[in-house]
Amino acid sequence: MRRKRTQHGGTTREVRVVREEGSESLTVRISRAGHAALRALAEEAGESMTEVLDQAIELYRRQRFLSGLNADFAALQQDKTTWEEELAEREAWDSTLTDGLEG
Repeated sequence: MRRKRTQHGGTTREVRVVREEGSESLTVRISRAGHAALRALAEEAGESMTEVLDQAIELYRRQRFLSGLNADFAALQQDKTTWEEELAEREAWDSTLTDGLEG
């Protein structure tokens, strides 16, 4: 195990770097309430807290991606000309579904 100091937002934090079976894991600080919730979720799912946290991060990443995508489409719809071009392009692509080609 080694310790590493990091700078974030003007504060210095200490992070423990631990090697586990060829992979590297890091220690991060979370609130007591967050830790309790993470532990309860892990016990309920029968998974490690690391697995649950990794899954939660991936779901959050996807949620942020889709929220951004929705905002982009909402902005696109506000410009009538651009939105009509988008719909025309979709219609052109839809015609390829009946071209008889697989895949």
